[in-house]
Amino acid sequence: MLRVDLHVHTMYSEDSCSQPEEIIAHCLKSSINCLNICDHNTIEGALKLRELAPFKIIVSEEIETSEGEIIGLFLKQTIPAGMSPEDTIAAIRKQNGLVCIPHPFEVFRSTAMKEASVERIKHLIDMVEVKNAKTLPFQDTSRPMRFARENNLRMTAGSDAHTPREIGNHYLEMPDFDGPEDFLVSLDKSVIGGKGTSFTTHCYSLLRRTLSKLGIR
Repeated sequence: MLRVDLHVHTMYSEDSCSQPEEIIAHCLKSSINCLNICDHNTIEGALKLRELAPFKIIVSEEIETSEGEIIGLFLKQTIPAGMSPEDTIAAIRKQNGLVCIPHPFEVFRSTAMKEASVERIKHLIDMVEVKNAKTLPFQDTSRPMRFARENNLRMTAGSDAHTPREIGNHYLEMPDFDGPEDFLVSLDKSVIGGKGTSFTTHCYSLLRRTLSKLGIR
């Protein structure tokens, strides 16, 4: 079985300070043996991790569309930001990739795709992220899971780690897989684990993200 964190950022995201070597060291200590590296608007970090890591890396990208973020999994080339959700999904499909909506409906996250947009494109997507360790309380945190069940969509979970210590705060235990189609089969047998992100880790991550945006790593 794999223990998979399906939402991890590296230093190739402008708001992350995570060096590839630090990510690998943390995973080896914490029994995470598969990562979905989905940096903002680039696959460079994922390609770098795939070269270095002694465990499975999914090459992905968290793409900023005109209406919120979409994750494309199993990519071969970076997809440009700024397109419509539909055009972004078409670009993912051209690479035989999979489509996931991360942290949908969130009130306190400006990059989250809102309900009207998700409803419009729900027939085009494969997965919905139903557990994101960075999701803040004081909102309807069960809404993504209800939406996935109502629309017969597969469900994912991840830490949304921007620092190494966050990796594994949410993860999936699932059978090993080989490629996109096999990944979906394994995902059907997955179990969500992890305790989420503590308040102190939220604060630490926010500080590190702010410093990273200022060029201080």
